Amino acid sequence: MTFTRWAARRLLLALPVIAGITVLTFFLIHLAPGDPLYLLAGDGGSPAYYAEMRAKFALDRPLPEQFATYARALVSGDFGYSFTYEAPVIEVLTRYAPASVLLGATALALSVFGGALLATLSVMHRSPVLDSAIRAGSALMYSAPVYWTGQVLILVVAVKAGLLPVGGLTTARETLSGAALVIDVLQHLILPAVTLAVPFMAVIARVARAALIDVMEDTFICAARARGLSPRQLLFRHAWPQATASVMTLAGQYAPQIIGGAAFTEYLFGWPGLGNVVLHAALHRDYPLVTSAFLFISIAVVFCNAAADAVCAWLDPRVRLA
Repeated sequence: MTFTRWAARRLLLALPVIAGITVLTFFLIHLAPGDPLYLLAGDGGSPAYYAEMRAKFALDRPLPEQFATYARALVSGDFGYSFTYEAPVIEVLTRYAPASVLLGATALALSVFGGALLATLSVMHRSPVLDSAIRAGSALMYSAPVYWTGQVLILVVAVKAGLLPVGGLTTARETLSGAALVIDVLQHLILPAVTLAVPFMAVIARVARAALIDVMEDTFICAARARGLSPRQLLFRHAWPQATASVMTLAGQYAPQIIGGAAFTEYLFGWPGLGNVVLHAALHRDYPLVTSAFLFISIAVVFCNAAADAVCAWLDPRVRLA
């Protein structure tokens, strides 16, 4: 099978997954306890006022009819109207999604490069002390909760040392532009990105280390070593290309979680991203916004998994046989 046909089939298989997630998310959110009208209008309204509000937001219709209306709107590109933000859902998503993508992409890059570096050091030197330290550090990084890591970084780096700002996307009460704005955003980005990257970095380090050790014991590595190649050449020229598929598969699985599941990190650092929006919308039962946000996240999951599979299929043509 050619790579183009394989990629097209992989994308077609993703469409039922997105449709199933949309249906499941819609009904689970609507069946959850709580009424958004009492959060919007308060508890002191009259029955006539509540009936008017339900009719305004189409909450007085049966649930299957609401879903049919929502599905038709999705097909036409209408994601609905947000109760809490009083704006079209697509405007809310496009306003806050770039900050989440920036944070998630930075955290993903840090985790992949950091984990690959730790795995390389562990395999290259093969020192029992260094290897044990890296493995113990990876276990600690993975087991530490995100909110604990973030609080420690805030207390040590921001509060005590004063090296970086505590939260937000930019410095408040300052109007910056050009290079000064870029530097300011990067300074605010470091702490939440590191907090979000630490657990995934540990996973990358452990998986890449195991993959590299397994490849280094393969027959073609022994043959290359017999031809006089140095350990550095064996590792970077032969072992890493074989181990890249494992790392890319992990990156494809974790990338949507990092981009769309950073609610705790965004809330802790006051980062104006999609995680904060989803958390706020879920607390206020903002059905259109929560459903569309999960649809956006599910599409990101499917896209990242498909991209990771495509990279693995391009690196290793044997994958296309599955």
